[in-house]
This record gives sequence, C-alpha cells and structure tokens, in this order.
Amino acid sequence: MIATILMSIWGSLALILALSGLVHRPTRTVTWAGALAAASAAAGARSDSFWTMVLFGTLALHLGWLALPVGDFSWRNRFGMVSAVGLISALLLWPSVSSLESRIPCPKYVKERVGARLVAGLDLRGGLRLVYTVDVAEAVKDKRDAYYEDMRRELAKLYADHQGDEAPSDAVLAKLRERVDLQAPRSRSHTIVLGIKDGQDPAKIDTRFVSLFKPDIEMRRIDARNFEFSIRQAAESSIRERAVAQAKDIVLRRVDSMGLREAAVSTRAEDIIIEVPGEDEASFAEIRDIISKTARLEFKMVDDTSSYFETLEQTATPETLPEGLEFERENAPVGLNEKGEELSGAITYAFLPKAKEETTQQTFERLREWAVGLTPPADREIGFEVVRRVVDEASQKEEEVGYRTHLLRARAEITGDMIRDAQAMPDQSSTGMGSWGVQLRFSDKGGNIFERITGDNVNRRFAIILDDKVESTPRIMDKISGGSSRITMGSGDPQVQLRDAKKLELVLRSGALPAPITPSNEQRIGPSLGKDSIRLGIEGAVAGGVLVMFFMIMYYRLAGLIADLSVLMNLFVQLAVMASFGASMTLPGIAGLALTLGMGLDAHVLINERTREELRDGKSTRVAVELGYSKALSAIVDGQLTTLIAAIVLAQYGTGPIKGFAVTLMVGVACSMFTGVVVSRVLFDIWVRSAGKKIISLG
Repeated sequence: MIATILMSIWGSLALILALSGLVHRPTRTVTWAGALAAASAAAGARSDSFWTMVLFGTLALHLGWLALPVGDFSWRNRFGMVSAVGLISALLLWPSVSSLESRIPCPKYVKERVGARLVAGLDLRGGLRLVYTVDVAEAVKDKRDAYYEDMRRELAKLYADHQGDEAPSDAVLAKLRERVDLQAPRSRSHTIVLGIKDGQDPAKIDTRFVSLFKPDIEMRRIDARNFEFSIRQAAESSIRERAVAQAKDIVLRRVDSMGLREAAVSTRAEDIIIEVPGEDEASFAEIRDIISKTARLEFKMVDDTSSYFETLEQTATPETLPEGLEFERENAPVGLNEKGEELSGAITYAFLPKAKEETTQQTFERLREWAVGLTPPADREIGFEVVRRVVDEASQKEEEVGYRTHLLRARAEITGDMIRDAQAMPDQSSTGMGSWGVQLRFSDKGGNIFERITGDNVNRRFAIILDDKVESTPRIMDKISGGSSRITMGSGDPQVQLRDAKKLELVLRSGALPAPITPSNEQRIGPSLGKDSIRLGIEGAVAGGVLVMFFMIMYYRLAGLIADLSVLMNLFVQLAVMASFGASMTLPGIAGLALTLGMGLDAHVLINERTREELRDGKSTRVAVELGYSKALSAIVDGQLTTLIAAIVLAQYGTGPIKGFAVTLMVGVACSMFTGVVVSRVLFDIWVRSAGKKIISLG
C-alpha cells in the first residue's frame, strides 16, 4: 500500500513537471518516461507483483535523476545507475543479513517475496551429504523396450495387416504372435530376439526395416529365420551419460522446489551427490523421501478377463508360495455387452498380508520376488497394489495390511512424459469431502490417447502405476475428454492425504527420473574445517582486506579512500549477486572475495597512476581524471579478462571447493569492472565538482 502511494506521488509529480514546461525540452522526454515507469511500478505494487514494482520503481528513480538540472547528462546517468544497483543489491541482501543479525529486522513482506539467500556452506556449517547411484542399466533396458514397441508395430504392418502409426490392438497382436516370435528378455539383456515362423516370408526383414532403427540398433542374423537386435555400444554409452545428466537436473529441480536453495547437487561417474547444510532432521527425512522417488507414472489397462491367477491357485503348491500368501476373489467390471449393458465377473488375485515385525516394503519385496519366477500370458505383466483397511471409523484412518496382485497389459497406454501439469487439489464431490488428490493435465498427445483408451474400454479398470506400484485401479465410467485425470490418495486421513498429494505434485512437476536411483552413501558431517580453522580463515581474509585498503589511503590519500569505497561497493554487489543465485558461502568463496577485493584495488592503482601522469603534464583536474580513466581502461580490461578466463576453466573442470572459488572469482571480476570504472568515477566526479578542486589529492 505504501509503495503504491509513493510511486503514484512520484508519477504524478513527474507528469506535472512534464506538462508544466518547467523542465527543458531535452529532458521532457525523460520526464515522461519516468512518469510512465512510476505508473507501472504503482500498478505492480497494486497487483502484488513485487519485482515489477521494484524494477520499474528503480527505473523511475533513475529517470527522475536524469531529469534534474545537476551536472552533465553522462554524470547523472552514471550516478543513477550506481544508485539503482545499490538499492537492488541492498534489497537482495536484506533477508540474508536479517537472518544473520537479528538487530537488522527485515519485514515479512520483503522476506516472502525476495527468495535470494546467502547461507553458510557445508565446510562452515555442516549438514547432510547424500550419494545416490543411478541405475543406468535400467535406462538402457527402457530404451530397448521402447525399440521393442516400435519394432512390434512395424512387424504388425508387415505380417498382421496393421494400418497407421498407433499401437496395434490385442486382436492384431494375437494375429502377429501366430506368425512371428518377438521377445525382449525380462532380464536386463539389451537384445531383442526375432523369429519368423514357418509359412512366413523372412525376406521382409530387409534393409528398409533395419534402417528404421538406426543408428542405435544393430542386427545380427542367427540363421535364415532368426535375428537378434542389440543396442550399439556407442548408443549405450550415450544413454548412460544422458541418464545421469537428466537425473541430476531432476534432483536439482526437486531440491529447488522444496526451497533448499543452499543445497548443492553434483555428479561423479554414475553417482549424484547432494549436500544440504543445516541440522534439521525433519527436513533431511523429507529430502530423502522426495529425492528417491523415481516418479515414473504409467497408465495400463487391467486384464480382468484372464483366469491366470485362478489356474495358478490350482497348480501351485505350498512350498512354492511365500509364507502367508492367499488367493482371494472379487467382482470386477469386464466391459459392455452388445446392448451396451455393463458386465462383471469374478476374478482371482494373490494377496500377501504383512507379517509381524515386517514393514510394508518388505512385504512388497517378498511378493515381487515370488512373482519374478512366474510366467504370465504374452503381453501381460503382474502389478502390485498396497491393501489398506480402516482402523478408526471416526477419523477414517487407514492402515497398510499387505499387497495384492493385478494382471496388467504390459504396454503402457500413457506415460509420465505425456503429463503437462500436476496439482494437489481437494475432492469437491459430496462423497469425497475432506479428501485430497492430484489433478493431472495431459499434453495434446496424451489427452487424445486418454480419450481413445477410455472410449474403447468403458466399464473396465485401468491401473495408475507410480514407481512400479499400482496406486489405484479406477473403473472407466465413460469416455473422458478434456485431457485431464485425477489420482486419489490412499489414506483416509485428510492430513496424510494432503502431505502425500503435495509430495506427488512436486515429483510429477519436476519430472520422472530416467532411471531409478539408490542410496549408496550417507554422511552427517560437521563443519569440515573446525571452528578454529573457520575463525582463522575469516580473520585472515578480513585482515588482508583491511591492510590493503589501509595502504591505499596512506599512499593515495583521498583518492585511496575513493578506491576503498568503490571496493566496498564491489563486495556489496558481489554478495548480492551470489545471494540471488542461492549460493552457499564457503571458505574458498571467502578467499575468492578477498582476492577480488585486491584485484579491484589494482584497477584503481592503474587509474590513479595514469591520472598522476596527466597532472604532471599540466592537465586540469577534470581533464586529468577523464584521461586517467580512459587510458587505464584497456589495461584494466586486459587484467580482468585473463583472470576471467582462468576462472572459467576452473569452474568447468573443478568440483566442490575449487568450483565455488571459481564462481566467486567470475562474479567478482564482473563486479570489479563495474565498480572500478563506474562507481569510482562517480565518486571522483562528486568530489571534484562539489569542492571545485583545482588540485586533486593523489598522495
């Protein structure tokens, strides 16, 4: 409200000045622009668009200063630029300074809207170090399975009269299996085996067919009717590298979405390393949970017409079944008849209750281990869903009691890459008041597929699978158009539902990991340097900076004081830039700050010495300052550029502390150029103009 009023007053004043003719014609355009910027800032404040207000407000102040009849235009422009940078830097650093020093309060309004934070790194503060290993073999297998689906579609065109680029129907696949034998081993083999049955022409597997899968797939002919396709070594290496890079990016997005800007994410071979400063155990537990979720989302149809588990019940012996496993029955929807009437049928499924002193995850592992040895029908696979039962009727709180099986179609109709957006939302229906779920919005492709699948499978169940576990198996009531769907949370407790819905929203929005990741190492570490090392390091950096600044004042007198003020501005801006990146302040970073401070003063030495030479040649004070800056500029740029190149190389090839030092150095070089050439020039001009000095004090 206050910001809106201030910007409105400034805009009105600028508008009055522009219309009154009190300002000269050359500055009238600047005044009009200032009024427009102030109006935009007021509009941003009114609509609670914080950074719109800040940027346009700063621009309005800059333009307002340009309109004033003080000094020449170039000096006013430099002064306005320095003032704007100083104000924005102060705003970026305000929350960080307030958190370190309680005597400098920061309003809640600013804290909520300024996300920039500068925090202590692991070596200064300690924290949690997690190492996850990317299962790159699974990423290669996924790529092979994708080629398997593409190859099966092309074979259906050649041998089963399939038309179009859509996935073949079950009837077409059944016809295809009568003519060819296409297998992708369930193990992590990277091969696809194709056999052409008697009576079919193997010559159709020609150069054109093989070229469809180049350059990643190579073919080996076993004999006249059998072929083996495998992923090339170069393609496999590329898949592995891409899987690690994508996993790092997704983990970083998840960490950032949790507000952990101070966390660092890096890679080493097939490992992802996450370092989170702090001591909050609750946050650490949430971090582990969010990071480890693969978030691989799939929609697969449930096959409720097969008698596979019923046959398995009749043939299985107690010795071959996990302890406690039971076969149970339920009624399931199985589609519509010719009149459009709903049909249902009794199906059999396997249920494994949770044993005493066993976690639900251990129950899942036991059931999955048993299922690995089973041989489901062609193009079918076994899915697993947690079973919950209400333990408190009043609160509807549920408890996980075991896992059950579903027979699913192996082909995923919709996958997570077809999800455009995910949002946790409460259930507005009369039967679901107080419950939470995640609303999904599909891409155009996903929406069209979802509409077709639901239209073709009314009164059948489809499974929503997240991270290889069936989350729910809703019944398709009717064709669903509009490109959206909903995942309901399992627990009856609304608070638990809300928590799970928020987590699922976060991981779906950040994207699915290209391959599962497993924790391989975890360390709780204290400040790696120790309190004495930290104190001595900071004291050394501060002492070095103070001594250099003291030397400048003793040697260059008042010009040295201007250089020191400029360098302090450099430090201020540099910290603000690092805070905007969400950087962690480490001891190597502090060393980088001390180094850039010395480099900034080196630029002023060049400027002062050049100015001295011009004064000795009899130039006036203003001319000497002008020439001093212009002639020293090339040497300053040369020195800073060579340092920047070295910093870029360190950042590219260094890791950990070395990379932190390099990044600090790069930011420092950019800030040194600004403060050395612009800020100090403004201070020099203020001194010369205000005091009217004929002789400048250069020591």
